[in-house]
Amino acid sequence: MKVSGFTFIRNGIKLDYPIEEAIRSILPLCDEVVVAVGNSEDDTLQLIQNIDPKVRVIETIWNDSLREGGAVLAVETDKAFKAISAKSDWAIYIQGDEVMHEDYYDSIRNAMQQYAQDDTVDGLLFNYLHFYGSYDYIGDAIQWYPKEIRIVKNRQDIYSFGDAQGFKKGHGEKLNVAEIDAYIHHYGWVKSPEAMQRKQETFHKLWHDDNWVEKNVAKAEEFDYSEVKALWKFEGSHPTVMHKRIAEKGWSFDHDISRNTFSFKEKFKKWAQKVTNKPLGEYQNYIVVK
Repeated sequence: MKVSGFTFIRNGIKLDYPIEEAIRSILPLCDEVVVAVGNSEDDTLQLIQNIDPKVRVIETIWNDSLREGGAVLAVETDKAFKAISAKSDWAIYIQGDEVMHEDYYDSIRNAMQQYAQDDTVDGLLFNYLHFYGSYDYIGDAIQWYPKEIRIVKNRQDIYSFGDAQGFKKGHGEKLNVAEIDAYIHHYGWVKSPEAMQRKQETFHKLWHDDNWVEKNVAKAEEFDYSEVKALWKFEGSHPTVMHKRIAEKGWSFDHDISRNTFSFKEKFKKWAQKVTNKPLGEYQNYIVVK
């Protein structure tokens, strides 16, 4: 069984993405990792080129005119996906602010072996932990997506869609997936307040025009992390590749979980999710078959 990894990045250093950690977290599972490095204003290209001999870089130019729905992110994802080896059976996708925990390597390998020849399975579905403000807090499940596809079969009919959060096949069909016992650690909301503000100002330009950004993105030196309804204290462990970054964190963030606030609708959704083990009203771009 041959496995490729793929991802994309642009201005990873400037926007403080844990992109090196993301790539290193999937390297033990992959025979190669293809990284589409977009035209950057920092040393992101050099950073990626020096990670590991198994990492193969393709340099890309982002289409900055694509400013609706984050479509350019899916375009860049597909550039990397299409560049992986044709001999690979599976393709592991990791975004620049996501990291796989080594505790789940065996589960991931076993699932890839189990479903490699199963034509009813297009991809593998991961659980998510969304960190916010610091490495000590995770967002409540009703605020962020609880699961997403991060491993797909290496097939020409599978492609990234929307803002590259997930995948589809054929003419917009959902992928058939198998759920696996593994988590992705998502660190997209864990940056210094200054870096987080820069990300907000940059990222909204991938979804909206200049007028919208001018009206809706606050002008500030630092991002205000206090505008969050509910967080929970994280009691688990972080991936080993993240330990150095976590030790070097240079800002403080704390949240009083006793002051978490939920509307009646949110409380009902939490209750329904607990009873059914499924998120109520959550859009799913996949069909669980295993």
